[in-house]
Amino acid sequence: MVIEYLGWTATAVFVGSYFCRPAALKPMQMLGALMWVAYGLLIGASPVVAANLLVFGAAAWTLTRS
Repeated sequence: MVIEYLGWTATAVFVGSYFCRPAALKPMQMLGALMWVAYGLLIGASPVVAANLLVFGAAAWTLTRS
């Protein structure tokens, strides 16, 4: 049950990031992506882990460029 809550919380953080001011968008997306990575590891879903590591990396890279 805790794992499922992690997935739902990751969803809420990621969707909620779009309601943040622009300066907070990338950090919130990075937090959501890390939560999805943890969720993916816990359920053994490597595509979820890989996709969210890419999202995290892209958000981090664009954050440092701005």
